[in-house]
Order: sequence, then structure tokens, then C-alpha cells
Amino acid sequence: MVVKWIKRWLNQPEQTNQLVSIDRDHHRVSRKGISHNALKVLYRLQNSGHEAYLVGGCVRDLQLDLAPKDFDIATDATPEQIRKLFSNSRIIGRRFRIVHVTFGREIIEVTTFRGETDEDHSEHKQSAEGMLLRDNVYGSLADDAKRRDFTINAMYYTAKDFTIKAYPQGMKDLEDKIIRIIGDAETRYREDPVRMLRAVRFAAKLGFSLESKTEAPIRTMAPLLTHIAPARLFDELLKLLMSGKGRETWALLWEYDIIEPLLPLTHQVLNCVEDDYYATFIDMALRNTDDRINASKPVTPAFLYAALLWPAVRENATHNIEMGSPEIPAWHKAMAQVLERQVKTIAIPKRFSIPMKEIWELQLRLPKRSANRAEQLATHPRFRAAFDFLLLREEAGEQLNGLGRWWTDYQATNSDQRQTMVADLKHSNPPQKRKRRRPPRKRQTEE
Repeated sequence: MVVKWIKRWLNQPEQTNQLVSIDRDHHRVSRKGISHNALKVLYRLQNSGHEAYLVGGCVRDLQLDLAPKDFDIATDATPEQIRKLFSNSRIIGRRFRIVHVTFGREIIEVTTFRGETDEDHSEHKQSAEGMLLRDNVYGSLADDAKRRDFTINAMYYTAKDFTIKAYPQGMKDLEDKIIRIIGDAETRYREDPVRMLRAVRFAAKLGFSLESKTEAPIRTMAPLLTHIAPARLFDELLKLLMSGKGRETWALLWEYDIIEPLLPLTHQVLNCVEDDYYATFIDMALRNTDDRINASKPVTPAFLYAALLWPAVRENATHNIEMGSPEIPAWHKAMAQVLERQVKTIAIPKRFSIPMKEIWELQLRLPKRSANRAEQLATHPRFRAAFDFLLLREEAGEQLNGLGRWWTDYQATNSDQRQTMVADLKHSNPPQKRKRRRPPRKRQTEE
């Protein structure tokens, strides 16, 4: 049904770069799959005399028979007009002004149609590199479609007559599983380098491939990501690696040389260290995260970032020790060095960086298992995360003398058995007698 529609429209060359209407008999989108709150926003905008459409990823996912995570709306109403219609809304953003309409924990994002403009427009501002700094220029539905990033996201559904407006090429790309950028790829990536991350994310999430012209500039333009605000990149990396497709996404980031601008120290270690321990460790951490997400279990960015930065922390600590620093200060210095450098690229909030450091610090404390220490460690708020981290280290090939198995058994025993385990450990590893230092000889004075 959809394929026949595509063939019909692609045989009309003059229509291929224009939005066309697809009636309800020729698409898969149904109101049954749409959030009740999103429909409420659509109907109120339409009843107030405005155009309003579900737009982007939610329409794309419904067309692919997937359940959308979010519902976004595009309209000809300005942010101020939207704000007046919804008391439960607020205007956010400076570069692009959008409206969040809040229904409990669900947020419906409403955006005014973007328009085309020239550089002299007061609401349009670009950096020397071509990146858009401000772009609150409004236009028509056709203008807005041209401003969308990829053909598969330039799709608009209206509850007025249940039609979809889309490019025929976009519908074909959905069928062919292709990510294709709208317009000149290099120009669009310069306007917003995050589009490169979005291309990779959609390719991994949907199992699509990048069209050749969309793919070609990414490797050379990836350094432009260093111009993006570190706080924004923190959110973008979470979207990339905490989508349930983290392993596939990481492989694409590596393939397109995007790791270096995001995680420079991690990239440096992975490139310089000969064995594959760190690469295996990160792969297993991402697999663990994917498994938890796909099983609807909780995950924390602190654990993921702790894993991603572990190669740099461990290598820096080793270097500090080789330079003569005592073990504990060497590790603490390494943690501070890595975080100080990383936040210049990706701003990790303290609510995550503090638990990250605790996970790292516990890797130093877990081997120290005297009776009191073992019990204290087992009740530490970050123990479970640190224990999982320890198991990943061993699984990746790090030799820790059965430390993970010991802590696994320790958690499965009662209080008396734990005391026995600690006592057995003491007997099998008796403390070495410390050599007494001979006091220095008194220097005889010459008579």
C-alpha cells in the first residue's frame, strides 16, 4: 500500500521536493498510538484557528510501527500565542524558542514553524564557523519542512483530516531504511554540528544506513562538535548511549571519528594502549547498560560515565605512581585531572560526577577486607555500583585474584559466615612484618 503510493509520487518529478498529502488509507499512523495529551494540544490549537501537526520522530516511529517515546507538535502559532492557550506551559530556549506544555511527567514540546531568512535578519545569528546561534524566524509549513534535519523526520500528521504531509523521498527512505539529510550536508552540519550525532543515533536506533552524501562530511567535520555547549553535549551523549542501542551507537561513533571531540582522553588511551582491555571493558559496560534499559531496569549516567572515563583515570593514576606519588593520592589526582579536562567538552553535573568518583574510589577500597572494613563497604550507598564495576573489570580481563568472586560470596552469606570468610582471608594472607628502620648513626665529630 505505502510502496504503491511512493512509486506513484516519485514518478512525478516536480513533486519530489515538495510536501504531499497522504490520506489515512495510505499510511500507518493511528490515533490509538498517539498520546492523549498530545491530541489534546493538537485539538486546542486547531480549535483556536491555528495549524497544528504532530511532527518528526513520533510520526516516523508510528509509521514504522514503533512506540514513540515523545510527541512533538509544530504549529503556526507563536510561542506567546501558545503560552496564552495553555496555562500549564512555559517558553524555553534562546537559540530556538519553544514551548513545553506539561501534563504531570509528560511534556509535549510545541514549536512554531521555522522560516527561511537571510543573515541580516535581527532574529538570525551565525558564528564565524556557520553555526546557528539564534534563529527565531517563523514561516510556513513548507518552510519548516525544509529546515528539518532528515527526510524521515520531515513528516507531519494532523488530527483534522488524519493525513500525513511528507516528502515522497522521505517515505521512500523509510521503506529503504536510509538516513538522508535535507539540503547540503556540509552546510547543515555547520549550522548545527549535533546533526552528526543525530544521524548516528537514528542509524543505530532504527538499524538504518547513512546515505552517501549525508555520511561523507562527518569524519572531517566532527571537530566542530567542540564548539557545542558542554551542557548540551552531556544530554546528547546520554541520548546516544542510553537508548538501549549503546553498543551499536559506540561502534558508529568510533567509525566516524566522533569519539575524540566528545571524550578526548578516552580516545587517546584507546588509540595508544596496545592491548584491548579498555575497549573490551567499555563494550561490556555498554552491553550491561543496554541490557538493563531493554529490561526496563534503572540505569544511572554516573555508572556509564565512570566506565567511559575509566581508561583515562587508570592510565593517569599509573603514570602518577610511576612519577613517585603514593597510591591513594595518585588516584585522587588522576580523578581530578580527568574530570577537569572532560568538563571542558562535556559538562557532567555534580549529581553524577560525585557518584562517579565514589565508584572509582571504592575500587581502591574493595581489596581491603578486614572485618570492620568489609562490613562498612557492604553498606556503602555506592557499593552495588562499585561491585558491578569491579565485575566488569574482571570480565574484561583484568586480573584481580578472585576479588569479584569473594565479594559475590560475601553478599550471599550471613553474619557468622562473613566473619569466617574474613578470618580465612587473614590466615591465607598473613600480614607481613614491617621491617624496623635502623636509626641513623650519629655522626662523629672530629676532635
